[in-house]
Amino acid sequence: MMLQQYEHILVAIDGSYESELAFKKAIAVAKRNSAELYLIHIVDTRAFQNVSSFDSAMVEQVTATAKKTMDDYVAQAKAAGLDNVNYSIEYGAPKTIIARDVPKAHNIDLIMIGATGLNAVERLLIGSVTEYVTRNALCDVLVVRTDLNNQPALATTKAPTKEK
Repeated sequence: MMLQQYEHILVAIDGSYESELAFKKAIAVAKRNSAELYLIHIVDTRAFQNVSSFDSAMVEQVTATAKKTMDDYVAQAKAAGLDNVNYSIEYGAPKTIIARDVPKAHNIDLIMIGATGLNAVERLLIGSVTEYVTRNALCDVLVVRTDLNNQPALATTKAPTKEK
């Protein structure tokens, strides 16, 4: 009997400490499963809606920055011994892209996502992406709450403040 194996693991990269942890753990899971690691970065187009003229130069700059970041992540994953690493940059609302669109398009069978450090009020107002994905994804979702030593990560989310 075959053990459950994941073949296509999705991680959304958003520059947060939590997504960094999810990425690092996903490398280990992908290696154990000989799986493809698929990374996405989402340019939330709603952030541009307040810009009077939808400035294409701004979007191009954001895209160029995202591409450089993603190339760095791919290099890190390959340096860690993973061969099958791909990424895409998507445009739109993160919730549905992570939960539905990309998993359908790329046969994703596991989404690894960081636990967001939103407080109750923020969650009420904007709704946590993680919460939405765990409720609506059609595949397994692993919410990463610990660092690589399995220590609770949220205690360390705040960067140490420099002494004056």
